[in-house]
Amino acid sequence: MTKTVRITWGAASARRLERQFLAMSARTGTPVADVAGAMLGVHAQVLSAAELSLGLRTDGVTRADVRTSLWPTGSASAPASTAPSTPASTAPSASASTAPSLVKTHGPRGTVHLLPARDLPMWCAALPAISGGPGPFPSGVRLTRRQAEEVVAAIGDALDGTFLTIDELGDEVVARTGPWAGDLVMPAFQTMWPRWRQALHLAGQSGALCFGPNRGRKVTYTRPPRITPLRSDEALRLLVLRYLHTYGPATPQHFARWLAAPPAWAGALYDRLAAAGEIEQADFEATGAAQAWVVTGDTAFPGGPEQEDLLRGVRLLPYFDAYLIAAQPRELLFPGAAYQRALAGGQAGNFPVLLVDGVAAGVWHQRRRGRRTTVTVEPLGRLTARQERELAARVDRVGEVLEARAELVVGEVTVGAHA
Repeated sequence: MTKTVRITWGAASARRLERQFLAMSARTGTPVADVAGAMLGVHAQVLSAAELSLGLRTDGVTRADVRTSLWPTGSASAPASTAPSTPASTAPSASASTAPSLVKTHGPRGTVHLLPARDLPMWCAALPAISGGPGPFPSGVRLTRRQAEEVVAAIGDALDGTFLTIDELGDEVVARTGPWAGDLVMPAFQTMWPRWRQALHLAGQSGALCFGPNRGRKVTYTRPPRITPLRSDEALRLLVLRYLHTYGPATPQHFARWLAAPPAWAGALYDRLAAAGEIEQADFEATGAAQAWVVTGDTAFPGGPEQEDLLRGVRLLPYFDAYLIAAQPRELLFPGAAYQRALAGGQAGNFPVLLVDGVAAGVWHQRRRGRRTTVTVEPLGRLTARQERELAARVDRVGEVLEARAELVVGEVTVGAHA
């Protein structure tokens, strides 16, 4: 196949920033689910970081808007009592007329993400179809495939129309499956977890489980809106096309790294889509001899003054922001000293990142105290007066999203990498 498109790193970065609402934020009134969909999910292991990822891309959005999109029938906390016996009619339910537009669940790499509810048919078919190994546990501990299916079904049944804590959910799963599910066999945090918890992320990826609002300090779970998953081949096709639309040009290895999938599996998937004419090769200077791909026909990239305008500016990205995780090659996104300072052993996302003109140029950290938050920014180089003004405005926006008054401090970030 003849390579037809020549793409520079700057052109690719400019288009990625534009398509992720980082070059220009989404206008006031844009649903946060639309922004989350453009990002292909929002990492939400730390919910405040997910709120920032969305809020910093969308004019006027605050953390309250994100939580309302997740839990429109409730407030910031789950009901005080949502025991298994609570009738579905009295508990917030995914089938209610005010169904969520966002769902907090297990997404790419098995990690917690905010996903648009309308995209669940794709995610809940694609993620379970990713080729994987037998798991980290020995055969006497590991769930069999049939046991995993039983647990996932039990989780979905138990969570239908209610919110349960992890202990309440465990009781229901064991009651629906058998004592084997409750065997304390999984080493975890100096204790032992029951066997069934091996399938917790599978339940999330399959559409049987999502997170509810906290009940005090306790996490709750519920069932997301019921969906009919796509066929797995169609779901994977859509996932690749959407990934390349947002993050292309990209190699199969980049796609595999983003999903934590086997590179050979990703390569075979790309080969099938190339044979079907869905994707085409691109001569991407950043990958050298490695084959990079774009969606067929999606070959327009900015150049000249337009490219410079899209790249120019100071941006603050929080922990595990989607752009930091997915944009590749990573050594170009984190050039020079940024590779050592802003990455943890080459892993992106462990530090909030200062972007300057499209590349990592520092780290930052915010510490909240009541209605105030101190944002400490550590640039790796000297900022111009214009960039300093932009940085101050970005910090003010962080405060707006978090519904706090923000104070900027320029200096060393002493907090280590996020675990």
